[in-house]
Amino acid sequence: MAPATWRDSFSVSLTVGAYGIAFGAAGVAAGFSVFQSCLLSLLTFSGASQFAIVGVIGAGGSALSGITTASLLGIRNGLYGLRMAPLLHVKGLRRVVAAQITIDESTGVALSQEERGEAAMRQGFWLTGFGVYIFWNIFTLVGALGAQAMGDPAAWGLDAAVPAAFLGLVWPRLKKNSDRILAASAALLSLALTPILPAGIPIISTAILAVIFGLRQR
Repeated sequence: MAPATWRDSFSVSLTVGAYGIAFGAAGVAAGFSVFQSCLLSLLTFSGASQFAIVGVIGAGGSALSGITTASLLGIRNGLYGLRMAPLLHVKGLRRVVAAQITIDESTGVALSQEERGEAAMRQGFWLTGFGVYIFWNIFTLVGALGAQAMGDPAAWGLDAAVPAAFLGLVWPRLKKNSDRILAASAALLSLALTPILPAGIPIISTAILAVIFGLRQR
């Protein structure tokens, strides 16, 4: 294994996984238990989707609204799967595991190793996918336990953790001006719809907008 592949995978895994602290705290602040917050990270394992769920439900929206929003945001992972399938050549249980760790980071690191060959790309995918998964879940537990120990989350300002952490996850991915314009437009639309629509619906509306324009760009 090339040292550069290991280095890239580890640095991305630790950096992204650390955001799990914010998610764990946000989950507890939104009314989820420590167990529920950790279960979301273990099973859902998609930062944007997880923050969407706790954000919608924490704002008073229904579970259906939260799940719908999370599912819309998770569409991109399916597209990543289509890109990675010919490279990984996995079947059975390994295919299920690969699907679980197919995220922005594992796909991104894999594709960045293209000059080093397909073996390095596969190593980058597996190392980053498992690395982020492990760190994300560890830090989710740390954040959730920390928030629980603090008592009233709102008194510590943890109710602002969802939008802040979500922005922290999304912003590094907005590399083109068109992406930034789309994100800003979606945020403004959500703010405009919030006073007139039930909780959760504005986020679903903007998620649909982002998915439609994102697919059109591809």
